[in-house]
Amino acid sequence: MPHASPHADVSPADLDSALHGGPFHVALRAAIAARGLPLQRVQHHLTRYGVRVGVTSLSYWQQGARRPQRPESLRAVRALEEILHLPDESLIRLLAEDEEPSAGRRHVPRSHGSPVEAPGVLDRLLGELGVPPDGGLHTLGHHERVRIGPHRELAGRESQHIVRAHRDGVDRFVAVHRGDPGCVPERMTVRALENCRTGRVRWHGDAGILVAELLFDTRLPAGDTFLFRYGVEDGTAGVCRAYTRGFGAAGGQYALQVRFDAATLPLRCHRFTQHSAAAPRTGRHELRVSERHRSVHLVEPRVRSGTVGIGWDW
Repeated sequence: MPHASPHADVSPADLDSALHGGPFHVALRAAIAARGLPLQRVQHHLTRYGVRVGVTSLSYWQQGARRPQRPESLRAVRALEEILHLPDESLIRLLAEDEEPSAGRRHVPRSHGSPVEAPGVLDRLLGELGVPPDGGLHTLGHHERVRIGPHRELAGRESQHIVRAHRDGVDRFVAVHRGDPGCVPERMTVRALENCRTGRVRWHGDAGILVAELLFDTRLPAGDTFLFRYGVEDGTAGVCRAYTRGFGAAGGQYALQVRFDAATLPLRCHRFTQHSAAAPRTGRHELRVSERHRSVHLVEPRVRSGTVGIGWDW
């Protein structure tokens, strides 16, 4: 097993992206490469801080094969922030926030609220597509545009993702869409818009859930980034009063824009957060509707586990 750090050049922008977007092992590998230090030198510097970590352990950490967990290992991570000239808490934060999904738990972001009343339905649909608990992608950026139609319905949404693979061979993303009560998933349409194509689509009418494969034309090696865009045409339910996005783990930037039809502008709008789909909405903040653009938006520079959304009153 090679113990030297990668020799590939890492730009300040790449390092900054890795530190903000994670996951931990990608950020650590980028930081070591940016400093140009072989792992033996990193180990030597750690001993000067009174921390003893083997070169093999350092290699495993930057490959994602193991994660620092013991108190001595966590001391090493804090020391690495100084040795590699990184911002305080930059690595330790990623380690804390970017926990691996627990065994048997599928890490799939869910749109329009996380379905708490029928979790087995979603698991069954994902199982039909062979989705592993860890999809192998870490989101660096997700920009979502939602359209509310003339009858105040959720007409559709468009998503642009910037992702980084954290294992070799990732070639797809599985999108989960949940419509409003009374929606008809079999009448919805999934559109591949950029750098992807639509694969298998599954749905459950009673639960109002649709899942769809977005297939890439390449297999991503670990560490590579990828950008793709897709849309879901809905328009099958009644009046829509909120749009939410659930996150199973910490990630990169998320931006949500909701655009209304000119004939049906809402009376008022607000953003909110939830610790879970069943928890009460908190962090309410009023949003002003742009009369010219008929839209409101929110930006989360770095998402945390939970739900964020925009609600409105007609």
